[in-house]
Parts: sequence; C-alpha cells; structure tokens
Amino acid sequence: MALHRPAWTVASVLITGLWGTTAAAQPADTPPRWTLQVDPLTTALGFVHLQAERALGEFWSVYAGPSLRLYDGVSSLDDPSGFRGYGGEAGVRWFYFGGAPAGWWHQVRGVVAYLDAQEGDANGVGGYVSTLAGYTWIYEETLVLSGGLGVQYIDYTLEGKGQQGVFPAAHSTIGVAF
Repeated sequence: MALHRPAWTVASVLITGLWGTTAAAQPADTPPRWTLQVDPLTTALGFVHLQAERALGEFWSVYAGPSLRLYDGVSSLDDPSGFRGYGGEAGVRWFYFGGAPAGWWHQVRGVVAYLDAQEGDANGVGGYVSTLAGYTWIYEETLVLSGGLGVQYIDYTLEGKGQQGVFPAAHSTIGVAF
C-alpha cells in the first residue's frame, strides 16, 4: 500500500517533530541530551535492560525502558528459578555538578514486572527499588560508558524461588548519546 501525499505529509511532520527534540535539531556545539544504553552486568544475571535517557536540564535526567528476565543468569546456577519476568524500569538521576546526562550522579530507580512460571500456572508481580551513585562518561559525544554502586531492595520471587531482601546494587552500561 503506497502512502498518498496527505498521509506522507502527516507522517513526515510527525517524524520531524519527534526527531526535532534530539541531536539532529541541536546546534553542533550543544552536548547530547539523549542516551540509549544496555546493561551488560544485569544481562549476565538474567535480566535484559534497555534504557532511553533524556536530560531535562543541566542537573536532572530521567530514563525508562523494558526490564526483562528471560533466562536464569549466572547467579542462579545452583538454584534455577524457573520463571520469567516482563516489566519496565524507570529512574531519575541528579548530576552533582551539572552536565546531564554526563558526569557524577545519584539516582533512584524502580522496576515492576509480571512474573510467570515456566512450568505450572503460578504468576505474580515482582520488582525492586534501588539508590546508587556513579559516573557517566560520554566519549566524542557518542559513546556512553556508565557505572555506579548502591543498595537495593528486591522482591523478585515466585513460589519461593528467586530473590528477596536488601542487596548491593550495581549499574554498568554501554550505549550511544545523541
């Protein structure tokens, strides 16, 4: 089905309007305001997180993305949980010295997920909240490397399997800025 001229015009205006808030519409000397990051540490633990972050000014940024538990990670080699989680993660970062989305930060984040047993009919809701401090480095205004440490409360259990309690929290991401 070919797009007719009015439909193509509407699509072009919408795409241009949405893209206009990104680096494409910024002057060349403006630092990136968006990042798209993936967390390799949590991927090894069985969780896949993708974060789309937007700086809201010099000192604040927000991010959101899917939080998926698609397999038992290296932390569950002795006791596989046998369930999957499908949810979302959101966080807020405050940058101590400005320069968001790069520099030293403190963040609060939360995850809520639907948990589903791989065998049987059990399901439920799980998630965690955490607070961390860390640093985000943006190289050549494109490559993003970020890391942080903190503490979290996890309740990611189903039928007595999984994790619940207070644990150390870590953040490690690699991505792109634009």
